[in-house]
Amino acid sequence: MVRCNNTIYYGNISDSYVIKLDILSSKPMFNADVADKVSVQLLSTDASLSPRKKIIKKCEKDGLYPAIDIAEAWLCKALSET
Repeated sequence: MVRCNNTIYYGNISDSYVIKLDILSSKPMFNADVADKVSVQLLSTDASLSPRKKIIKKCEKDGLYPAIDIAEAWLCKALSET
């Protein structure tokens, strides 16, 4: 898992697929900002594909934990099929 600002990449870049999580909004909770809306994308790591064709699946979730749950399911399924 690698984070840069509001973008988190989950997975191994040498695999066929990775997950990209974009934190779209956050809300204050207990003196910290907590992710509110998160965009989830399953991406192909095939360098020959255009940026649009690299997006295999995408959705939006309320909160980081539900986003990571769906991301893990998508990534495991995609990697098991390759």
